[in-house]
Amino acid sequence: MELQVDGEEPVRSLTQHDSAEKPGSPPLACEHSGSPQQEEPSIMRRNDHYLPVPGEEKNLDGDFANTKDGSSVSIPLKNLYADDGSPLPPRLGPYFSDGRRRVDYVLAYQIQKPSSIRRQSTGNNFVRQLRRSLSIRSSRAPLQPKEDPEIAAQEHRTDYHEDDKRFRREEFEENLLETGLEVEKDEGSKIPGIGFLKVHAPWNVLCREAEFMKLKMPTKKVYEVKQGSNVVEKIRLFIHKVTAPLHPKVDANRPQSVKSLSHPFSREKQHLFDLSDRDKFFDSKTRSSIVYEVLKRTRCTRAKYAMGITSLLANGVYSSAYPLHDGDIEGVNAEPNDRKLLYDEWASYSVFYKYQPIGLIRKYFGEKVGLYFAWLGVYTQMLIPAAIVGVIVFLYGCATVDDNIPSMEICDPRNNITMCPLCDQACSYWKLVSACGTARASHLFDNPATVFFSIFMALWAVLFMEHWKRRQMRLNYTWDLTGFGEEEEEEHKDHNRAEYEFKVMQKTMRQEHSTPKGEKVKLTCTDRMPAYLTTLIMMCFMIAVTFAIVFGVILYRISIKAALHISSYPAARSNIRATVKTTAAIINLIVIIILDEIYGSIARWLTKLEVPKTDKSFEERLIFKTFILKFVNAFTPIVYLAFFRGRLVGRPGEYLYVVGSYRMEECAHAGCLMELCIQLCITMLGKQLIQNNLFEIGIPKLKKMMRQRKSDLDSKEQEELNKSMHRHEKDHILGPFVGLSPEYMEMIIQFGMVTLFVASFPLAPLFALLNNIIEIRLDAKKFVMDLRRPIAAKAKDIGIWYNLLRGLSKVAVIVNAFVISFTSDFIPRLVYQYAYSPNGTMHGFINHTLSYFNVSDFQPNTEPLQPMHLGYHVDVCRYKDYREPPWSDERYNFSKEFWAILAARLTFVIVFQNLVMLMSDFVDWLIPDIPKDISLQMHKEKILMVELFMKEEQGKRLAARDNHNHDNYTSPSSANQSPSQPRSRPVSHANCS
Repeated sequence: MELQVDGEEPVRSLTQHDSAEKPGSPPLACEHSGSPQQEEPSIMRRNDHYLPVPGEEKNLDGDFANTKDGSSVSIPLKNLYADDGSPLPPRLGPYFSDGRRRVDYVLAYQIQKPSSIRRQSTGNNFVRQLRRSLSIRSSRAPLQPKEDPEIAAQEHRTDYHEDDKRFRREEFEENLLETGLEVEKDEGSKIPGIGFLKVHAPWNVLCREAEFMKLKMPTKKVYEVKQGSNVVEKIRLFIHKVTAPLHPKVDANRPQSVKSLSHPFSREKQHLFDLSDRDKFFDSKTRSSIVYEVLKRTRCTRAKYAMGITSLLANGVYSSAYPLHDGDIEGVNAEPNDRKLLYDEWASYSVFYKYQPIGLIRKYFGEKVGLYFAWLGVYTQMLIPAAIVGVIVFLYGCATVDDNIPSMEICDPRNNITMCPLCDQACSYWKLVSACGTARASHLFDNPATVFFSIFMALWAVLFMEHWKRRQMRLNYTWDLTGFGEEEEEEHKDHNRAEYEFKVMQKTMRQEHSTPKGEKVKLTCTDRMPAYLTTLIMMCFMIAVTFAIVFGVILYRISIKAALHISSYPAARSNIRATVKTTAAIINLIVIIILDEIYGSIARWLTKLEVPKTDKSFEERLIFKTFILKFVNAFTPIVYLAFFRGRLVGRPGEYLYVVGSYRMEECAHAGCLMELCIQLCITMLGKQLIQNNLFEIGIPKLKKMMRQRKSDLDSKEQEELNKSMHRHEKDHILGPFVGLSPEYMEMIIQFGMVTLFVASFPLAPLFALLNNIIEIRLDAKKFVMDLRRPIAAKAKDIGIWYNLLRGLSKVAVIVNAFVISFTSDFIPRLVYQYAYSPNGTMHGFINHTLSYFNVSDFQPNTEPLQPMHLGYHVDVCRYKDYREPPWSDERYNFSKEFWAILAARLTFVIVFQNLVMLMSDFVDWLIPDIPKDISLQMHKEKILMVELFMKEEQGKRLAARDNHNHDNYTSPSSANQSPSQPRSRPVSHANCS
């Protein structure tokens, strides 16, 4: 049935009646029967205002009449016409053309207008003939895509003929109608070449699927949530009251002390739920997730290759699929909706100081997105005390720099200490006093307070994890996820991925004659072995590439240092160390950013090769590979500076060389901690500024500008076009939602920067805090304005990310122990003060750390080219190490002091690690994972649920007793009734329509 309103293109809205009663319609199993009498399904067009619905829905909408044969006849909907009979313009919100039924999901597809016009001009005969030929071909051999379906989906390639794609869409849509969904096509959209299939779930489908999915819905029963009476809960409530102005202005009418009792939805127990407003009982997030589950279950089979929605998307039959946003954000006529409220109270930079509306985020985007932003909020909140303590430690270093005896000795020109050359030939002898600035700066980060800060940050990581576990349990209780267990998770992840089904289909065809009947074909480890070997080889190769690049930067530092020493420009020779450190750190940053993008793509490609069965398995494998590659990429230069630089050098006269004549670089006299700090600072700030913020802001704006240039419209015309576009057209222009893994990954790497090497950079928590304040609002703006609405996914925790965080916090204790012990001078200073100092002070420490070298022992062609650079002849120079002097019997061998300090360093590592681990485990044991008030409320909820069902059973027994008494009483009219005539049944409450 196709009707047309004057001045508008026809639209077609299909329902179950159309598909069921249309003579000669193709079979709904999505297989071409090959019958010559098979007719082409009616083509659906845009803006048809005659919208038939299933018979069981007519009582809801009330705009349909029944004919004698029981079929429905559409009557024009009253709200589409004015008083004078002229058609009203359709609503631009997320509705069908009737302006009443909500669009719960949208499938977009490519349309080719020339072929469409050609089909209309030649009539339906050609289409029928083509369809018969395709049916015959499909019965002989199945159509197979030429490439991997996921690759085809990402590169927007099509493996099927356009007509075959159209037939598959029609077959899939007929199957959707069989499930009870209602669809409407829009091929006259304002986006050229794109058609839309709008999907609506009527009430009976929502009830059926909600019961099948065991969705917990609020019942009429409400109870008072009593707050805990212990000290911790009182402190929490006090803080909540004090910070009341910082809470967002959402849910103002909702009492905080009252909670509805939730129960899995059941059509037999509808009387338990408040169904007074059916339009609001299932919100837009729940409706779209229900439709998505139906879409995933609906299959379209041709021969042996069953295609679901994921396969159809992968093969280009549909180009995209997404739920709609609630409404517009900007504009005078924008109706109040959750999206606009999120923009005002969450995605605006003007509310950066407020808490996030986590409940509203969960209501709009689902539990998985809500948990991410809740975790990010807790992490940012916990960074505040860490940042404050880090600033105090840094200020302590600034305040005590003038009282630091070792740096004062380095800066004292009276010591007149001549140091050995830092490189061969080009470098000459130099005065220790020239390293005064570096020594003073090193004290800012290498002082006794950094040891305390390392212990503090180790305990901070444990407190953060415990705080998040308690917050997570509180959210699980508030969001009714306490009963969301393994069974529900299995139900949500049992849908196989399209690529897995495609590979299984290929294997089935290959083993068609060898596989016993009834045996299910699946991919085994043997099938995946080439992919596993490829993954192993590629991962090792990528890690080797990272090491090679870091080694290349080392060679750059060595060569540029020698080049600057022989430079004729005084400005180049004035500050060689700072120039080399800074430029090398910037090169490392650029390489890290570039490799991050490359490694992300390679990790995804390797995961696709393995063909995981489910989306959950795919996500976990992808996260594991991406984390390893990006972690190695980000931390390899830092690990080299912390633990290897300056230790693989050798000594004057016997230096270690690599790649021929490149002499391994030494640390400054004050140690490598300053260079480590510079590398951490530039890497952390650069990644946050460029990769996390600039890319996320700049790239979407650049894409938007490119789209506007392609449209050849000025700003006013573009604005008018946006005003006239429908909701599904506006959302199609937005970027697709690619998941939360990139967001989690950048925060995990930042967490590693904050905890792993915090002993060398106490300001790291402060920079992370400032970044996260911006990051929260930036991500919020992206989710609300720039991305399509994601599918609402249920989750009760953050999954594998929690394990990664816990592993990093454990590794951080060991790393910081080695940084304090081996990278800083903390242990040598302690050993000198309590074992070698004549008066128990630090006076003489610098002289104690320097060894002697006779310049006559230089290897040939390594002595300085300008030995008189200082103006006098040098016989003995000094270098930083604990070795015997040249006049000793065991000259240049390690001295007793070296072994004493090494023993002290190893002892410190063991004691520090075990002490901090013990304290961490004690804190973990001391703080319960579940807050006491939450455990009490959960227990109370179970009791109330039992009482509710007990009352229901009592009511049923009383009703049964009344009916029994009524039956025993026989009236004169009932006495004449025939005994064989059955009594009429009482009306059931389980009427979902």
